[in-house]
Amino acid sequence: MAEVKQFVFFDFEMLCSDKGMSFSSMESIRLGAVKYQIETETIDYFDCYIKPIHFKGLSSFCKKLTGIVDEDLKEAQDFKEVFEQFLDWIGGIKKTRFFSWSKSDLSRLKLDAELHQISGNTIKKIEKRYVDFQEIFTKRVTKTQYSVENALLLYGLEFIGAKHNPMFDAYNTLRIYLAFLSKPIQTDLVMLRQFVFIELDHELTPSDDLNSMLNTILLNELSVFMYNLSDIYTMKDFSKVLRATRKLVEKYENVICNRSGMFSKRNINLIRRLVAFYHELLLAYQEHSNHSSKIIILSEHIKQPIEYLSLKRG
Repeated sequence: MAEVKQFVFFDFEMLCSDKGMSFSSMESIRLGAVKYQIETETIDYFDCYIKPIHFKGLSSFCKKLTGIVDEDLKEAQDFKEVFEQFLDWIGGIKKTRFFSWSKSDLSRLKLDAELHQISGNTIKKIEKRYVDFQEIFTKRVTKTQYSVENALLLYGLEFIGAKHNPMFDAYNTLRIYLAFLSKPIQTDLVMLRQFVFIELDHELTPSDDLNSMLNTILLNELSVFMYNLSDIYTMKDFSKVLRATRKLVEKYENVICNRSGMFSKRNINLIRRLVAFYHELLLAYQEHSNHSSKIIILSEHIKQPIEYLSLKRG
C-alpha cells in the first residue's frame, strides 16, 4: 500500500423523517469533507448538495434538523456527479486515509454508489483505507459513544461552525483526531476516568499518584476474582467466567498502549498477564467446545498468570 500523505474526513447529511425511514432509503443530500495534508498541515474543504433520485421534497423534520431546504436540492447534481468531483478534489485514493465519525457514513457511501452504478472497485479501495474514528475513540478513550461536540469538550475544545453541516462535522472530527494524537497525556487521563476510576468524584491530573491508584484497584479486583474462581465448571457457567474476564481486560487493556508514558512497567506487565490469562481461557473453552465437553477443569497452567497477579497484592 502506498504511503499515506493525507487524511480525508467526510460526513453525509441524508434524507430523514420523524415518521421513520429505512436506512437504505435515506439517500445522501449533502457531502462535506476536509482534507488534511500530513506534511504541510494544510486543510482543504469540500461541500456539495446532492439531489436524491427519489426526491419529493424534504420533511419538515429534515429541514429543521439539517438546515437544508428544497431549493438547495432542486438544482443540485446527483450523487454520481458529486462523487466524481469528490474524487477529483481528493487527488488520489491510494495516498489517502479516510475517516468518519460513525461507520454509517461508509455504509451510506456504499449504498449510494451501488444505486448510481459507481465502480465497486473504487469503493473497495476507499473501504480498504477507511477508519471509523468514533469506534477507535470509544474503544481507546471514552468507553461509550460520544457525539462530536462532547468529544471535543474532553480536550477543552468547542464545536466550530454550523451543526449538522457535514463539512463542519468533518472538520471538527479532524480536530478531535489531531487532539487525540497530540495530547496523549490528556487522552490517557480521560481513558482512566472513563474506564477505571468511574466513581471518582474529581478529575484526574498528571500530579496524582496514578500508578499507585491503578495498582491498588487492579489488584483488589483480581483478588476478588481469584477468590470466586473455581477449578471445575459446566460449559454454560464457564462462559460467564469468560465474559467477566473479558470485562476486566477491556477495563485495563488501554494502559498497555501507554502513549502518554505515564504508566509503570509493573502495571503494564500485570495487565499483560491478565490478557494472557484471558487468552488461555478462550483457548480452553474453544478446545472443550470442539470436543463437545460438558465440563471444563482449569489446569494450573491456565491459572498460573492470574495466580501470579493475586500474589502481587500487598
